[in-house]
Amino acid sequence: MSTAATGGLKGIRYQPDERPPPALAFGLGAQIAVLTIAGIILVPTIVMRAAGASEDYLSWAVFGTVAICGLTTALQSIRTGRIGSGHVLIMGASGAFIAVCINAIAAGGPALLATLVIISSLVPLLISVRLALFQRILTPTVSGTVIMLIPVTVMPAVFKLLGDVPDETPALAAPLSALAVVLVLAAIALKASGALRLWAPVIGVVAGTSVAAAFGLYDADRVVDAPWVGVPAGEWAGFDVEFGPSFWALLPAFLLVAVIATIRSISGAVAIQRVSWRRPRAVDFRAVQGAITVDGIGNVLSGLVGTTPNTATTVGASVTELTGVGARSVGIACGAVFFAAAFLPKLLALVLAIPGPVIAAYLGVLLATLFVIGMRIAIQDGIDYRKGLIVGVSFWVGVGFQNDLVYPEHISEFAGGLLRNGVTAGGVTAILMTFFVELTKPRRSRMEEAFDLSVLPKIRDFLGAFAIRSGWDAAMATRLDAVCEETLLTLIRHEEEDEEKRQRRLRLVAYREGNGAVLEFVVASREDNIQDRLSLLGDEPGEVSAEQEVSLRLLRRLASSVRHQQYHGTDIVTIRVAAVVAGETGAAGERN
Repeated sequence: MSTAATGGLKGIRYQPDERPPPALAFGLGAQIAVLTIAGIILVPTIVMRAAGASEDYLSWAVFGTVAICGLTTALQSIRTGRIGSGHVLIMGASGAFIAVCINAIAAGGPALLATLVIISSLVPLLISVRLALFQRILTPTVSGTVIMLIPVTVMPAVFKLLGDVPDETPALAAPLSALAVVLVLAAIALKASGALRLWAPVIGVVAGTSVAAAFGLYDADRVVDAPWVGVPAGEWAGFDVEFGPSFWALLPAFLLVAVIATIRSISGAVAIQRVSWRRPRAVDFRAVQGAITVDGIGNVLSGLVGTTPNTATTVGASVTELTGVGARSVGIACGAVFFAAAFLPKLLALVLAIPGPVIAAYLGVLLATLFVIGMRIAIQDGIDYRKGLIVGVSFWVGVGFQNDLVYPEHISEFAGGLLRNGVTAGGVTAILMTFFVELTKPRRSRMEEAFDLSVLPKIRDFLGAFAIRSGWDAAMATRLDAVCEETLLTLIRHEEEDEEKRQRRLRLVAYREGNGAVLEFVVASREDNIQDRLSLLGDEPGEVSAEQEVSLRLLRRLASSVRHQQYHGTDIVTIRVAAVVAGETGAAGERN
């Protein structure tokens, strides 16, 4: 029996590169779309109504937001060249932009909003190109903390939805509807397997909606009155190209929020990779770059249409964890349903009529799952007191600011209340603390040479001098030399032409960390990931050649940890080497 049928090592039935039956892919995609479209509609609705925009323009903004989310969700899943993540990464309206978008419309109307959204879209596009430059700051610790804070910021609104029913509704209607969702969904997810598990979300929501309908909570009239097909009559607002005082006053806030939204997208792209494969894999940062690129493209489209920006969400990670299906065809189906729904008002009404307590219970389960995913990412490379302090302080700063518990009289006015959002406040704290740790690390030794084995003598001299400065003996210097040689042998592709080799450069950075050393290799890109190849040793015969396997096995023996980050055009391999203990056998001659 295939691993796809049995659920694999992690309960994953279908990985991103596998094809489930079309009916299953469409069914799961439709589930995700139906159960998340209300949240997508909510953001432009809040912005337009709070800013006093007309109802016609509100209808146009909702239409544009849903259609763009559909296009970009499908684009995320397809992954064409450097565009898209290749995973079920659902796009949604960005709640981080709510406050600044309201201010933009109030100050200059939808035209000013459109201009600011397009300019701020340059932030994710630029970060996607140069993501490797931020690899020391945007660490798993930062990404995991941001993901853990997403439920903190969203749950207050979810809890309010639990009681969002008409005044004349029976007292038990809301709690029984929510309880039905939680009990059914949790029971299926915990005990069921096979096809039943795949349909857990929709079965839970149908159960809750049925209970709610028995109490008269389902608004069937809304569905009956809505037309089958239609496009809003709202007009396009154009652009504000006068660049007046309002533009310059709001631009810094838009750019800052764009940075925070991009970090959230990075976290979402990392999270979906962590739960989509049966065997643990190193994060492919080329896919993360593709995800951020789609973020930027979506925001350009949002600006052209004149609506609020969108961003990659973490819904796909939660649903994949729950159902065990990470096939990219699910994301394509979800995007298609989003796009179709933009032109089908009756379908939108069918979803929007689902009672608040039912939606709240469903989101509560997803957010609880997401919190655990964030915890896993934060500790994936182990956790020491520094990482623990960053996660702990940043998380509780986010909680405190989100709930107006930290000097609200000052924070509420700072930068237009930007730090009142827990993800923003906690994310900025994690970034600043990580930056401080990097800034205060011991001085780094650097060298740059051609990426070729002929530079090994120079590397030996470089590492020998580094070992002497660090106070290590000859045994440690020999181990560092052996680690470096095995890493180069592993990275270099022997089948490449000599001309291509000469065009590639190696930058080697060495510094102390505690009692050991850290070696960082920055080279031109290759396809295979060293972390994944190390994890396959002994499990998948024939994956690597005999010579390569020797290098990998020696590297695994000599290094404390190996982390391989792959970006478009750049590979960064970070290797930690523990100090040689007195009496321990050195690394000299181990390759032979």
